[in-house]
Amino acid sequence: MEIRIGIINTGRELNFETSASADEVRAQIAGALDQGASHLSLSDTKGNSYIVPTANLGYVELGTEESRRVGFVA
Repeated sequence: MEIRIGIINTGRELNFETSASADEVRAQIAGALDQGASHLSLSDTKGNSYIVPTANLGYVELGTEESRRVGFVA
């Protein structure tokens, strides 16, 4: 699943793919915001970790969980 995170006062967005489901990521983000945590930690499919301060979150976009099709459709 692809995740896009917009950070306030930053021209670029953070974009990566994760093996977690949309519900897991949504619960992790909502939990961090509800608890007033200072940061949010996510990891991608390659094992990289991303730590984002919750005070600077502009938006979080969760992509679809289905894989991309390869080839031609008749």
